[in-house]
Amino acid sequence: MKIITRYVLLELLQVFLVALAALTLFMLVVGLVKEAQQQGLGLVQIMLLVPYVLPEAMRFAVPGTMLFATASVFGRMSASNEITALKAAGVTPMSAMWPAFGLALVVSFVSVWLNDVAVSWGRDGVRRVVVESVEQIIYGKLRQQRSYSTPQVSINVKGVDGRTLIRPTLSFASGPAGAPATVSAAEAELRANAAAGTLTVIFRDGTLHMGDVTASFPDEIVREVPLDAVSRKGTTTTSPSEIAMAEFAKARADEVARIDQIEQVAAGKQAMGIVTSRLEHTVPSAVAHERALLDWEKTRLNRIVMEPWRRWANGFSCLCFVLVGAPMAIRMRNADFLTSFFLCFLPILIVYYPVFILGVDQAKAGKVPPIAVWAGNLLMLLWGWWLMRRVVRQ
Repeated sequence: MKIITRYVLLELLQVFLVALAALTLFMLVVGLVKEAQQQGLGLVQIMLLVPYVLPEAMRFAVPGTMLFATASVFGRMSASNEITALKAAGVTPMSAMWPAFGLALVVSFVSVWLNDVAVSWGRDGVRRVVVESVEQIIYGKLRQQRSYSTPQVSINVKGVDGRTLIRPTLSFASGPAGAPATVSAAEAELRANAAAGTLTVIFRDGTLHMGDVTASFPDEIVREVPLDAVSRKGTTTTSPSEIAMAEFAKARADEVARIDQIEQVAAGKQAMGIVTSRLEHTVPSAVAHERALLDWEKTRLNRIVMEPWRRWANGFSCLCFVLVGAPMAIRMRNADFLTSFFLCFLPILIVYYPVFILGVDQAKAGKVPPIAVWAGNLLMLLWGWWLMRRVVRQ
């Protein structure tokens, strides 16, 4: 039995590690090229992104490569009659599959960890690199396209000479009220301060337009714009999908407290209307803003509650894929690893992922409990159990 265990584990690890390295490298290159195109990154910034993009690439690559290794190894073993030889020797096929299940269990825990690291540490690192490199990014875009824009800021130039912008026009929202302002100048220069979180723009000889007011300046004026306004990736995020696993308990408690506070404000407004006999303050429309805010916060709470379940279910898809892939590859008896893989993956693609996505969407909406995201895993488990019974009985 130990010989079979070592043999199967060695075969699986060889295929898994080689396939994982190849697929991760491919997805890493795709991810870096995507970020470089979207953000206008240079070679230095791309190299800085590698450690942060790597977990994102691996979390997508691990389940597929685990299934690929399982289908390849057991398909070859079955096609070369190694499984038949085990049966002839009185050894159940389960003895060959157990090492694969054990490896998949370990890989599943690693996959859960990768899902957590990729969406918390990885995405935050990518955002930080982009924001800290925003000065080089803007200069690069202006040299290539003569324009750079985000939802908050727009910069257009006639040309770039070194660090000097020729005939620049900067449009941005000024002040808390968000009044639009436009500065046109003969030349300008950008200086980013990552520590202060601002981009300083020095204009020379130009005109400032703010609403109906126009002012000319022959000398220099300095404007400071927040880095998150000029970066195409903000410096912070409030999305529940980017909260670290260790912080979900605190995030949930904070969200419950926020919902309770909004409910108290709404109740207080209506109670004050009753006390002061102002009936217009007691109708539902009087607290329409609070109701809309309450609906938003409750949706966010549903996402916070659902997200840990999603990460665990997504990570343990590795084990579920192996539970289906190993007996299915044995039954198909196909030595061609690509054929074995696609025949095993096609039913998973048709059944597992639609059910998983449906469960996530319904749990986000609060229509089903968060455990519903495991529905796809449960289907794979039942399917794998049925296939294993067929393999053992044959």
